[in-house]
Amino acid sequence: MKSILESRPELTKRINDVAEVAGYLWQKGWAERNGGNITINITDIADEGIKAMEPISDAIPVGRTLPHLKGGYFFCKGTNRRMRDLARWPMENGAVIRMLDDCAGYVIIADNPVKPTSELTSHLSIHDYQTGIGSGRKAVLHTHPVELVAMTHHRPFLEKDKLTYLLWSMIPETRAFCPKGLGVIPYRMPGSVELAGATVETLKEYDVVMWEKHGVCAVDTDVMAAFDQVDVLSKSAQIYLAAKAMGFEPDGTTREDMEALKIAFNLPG
Repeated sequence: MKSILESRPELTKRINDVAEVAGYLWQKGWAERNGGNITINITDIADEGIKAMEPISDAIPVGRTLPHLKGGYFFCKGTNRRMRDLARWPMENGAVIRMLDDCAGYVIIADNPVKPTSELTSHLSIHDYQTGIGSGRKAVLHTHPVELVAMTHHRPFLEKDKLTYLLWSMIPETRAFCPKGLGVIPYRMPGSVELAGATVETLKEYDVVMWEKHGVCAVDTDVMAAFDQVDVLSKSAQIYLAAKAMGFEPDGTTREDMEALKIAFNLPG
């Protein structure tokens, strides 16, 4: 059977970017076993050949109705599949799906009947919102950055915007490249409709969402940009914890200096 990637250079590039990021996640220790997941919206490059592909699975319900995704196409990491394997063999450890006209289910169309991530409800809910507002954000990344997850085990860090200002204050790049900050969602059952809804709502206000004691969810124009969001936040967390390990509380950049940075670089937030 021919791969969906054959003679489709733009699709091949986007899938290769997913594979590259999957490798980074594994190398950083953010993707133990089958931890984490990635989805990208490829509707804009779905040609007539893709649209004519027959399903290779039965219809699978999403768990909620997503009106902006009717007939949309997505590449999704497979459930129970390892990031390190996605990095080497993306089309054996992920699949392309097509949303059904009822906006409440999907079918797999290529290359293999690999069922998507168990967090698909959250991912597609985010894609539905981003498509609805025309944001141009086509990638959703969920992963488990060690230092960031560790910080959610400390109750004071869960207060609104506490982590945002702390992480911004560690290094100027975090304020610049994650300008709306990090929103924290109290623990919800992974893969649940409740987590999906809370994530969509929180992403209306923040660049990246932290799922308490679980991991982060980042959204951006492409998967590399989504990875960068998490990477800068993780660096700030590492700087903070390195200072604490040396026996002192880091001073951090002042609120006044952070506000000056916002004005100088015309940052949102």
